[in-house]
Amino acid sequence: MKILIVDDHAIVRGGLRRLLATLPGAELREAATGRDALLLYREQRPDITLLDLNLPGLGGLELLNRLLLEDDRARILVFSMHAEPLYATRALQAGALGYVSKSAAPDELLIAVRRVLDGARYVENEIAQELLLQSASGQSALGDLSERELEILRLLGKGHSLADIAQTLSIAYKTVANTCGHIKTKLGVARTADLIRLSIETGIS
Repeated sequence: MKILIVDDHAIVRGGLRRLLATLPGAELREAATGRDALLLYREQRPDITLLDLNLPGLGGLELLNRLLLEDDRARILVFSMHAEPLYATRALQAGALGYVSKSAAPDELLIAVRRVLDGARYVENEIAQELLLQSASGQSALGDLSERELEILRLLGKGHSLADIAQTLSIAYKTVANTCGHIKTKLGVARTADLIRLSIETGIS
């Protein structure tokens, strides 16, 4: 059983290695960036990928999309610092089979890994409950953003220029600029500086 761990923090990868090594037949690989993860995935074809959303450069949601383009049967479990339902919703909509926050208990993460390996969906219990409550009360404005728009907003919050974002996502500068315009319309703001502020305040970056 091949497991790929994608996280930019060595201490997190180390902790995951120790935990996942308890699974029978586990062969562990790890990557610190999205681009390294893509290369490893192509070489190893892991049975499951544990993916952090906050990666330098190529972000987790964008990487999730690219992994599924490589292999539409990829089993991806997002393991993120974000416990907000918005992130779980986006990850599941993008094709992840599971979502667990880094505040979850180790036993719950192991349950999630086993479920996703079996091809089933799994969402951390507390987040799943919040998703149910959210569906009854309506979504926030951020919930109206597409995966690409959310990724661009995240990169803006990290201090990237539009040119940097275009290079990181391998898209045209004009596409980034136009997308920023759409984001401003959806969020009801006029300036790119407002997008950066919102990205930081909401914790997306």
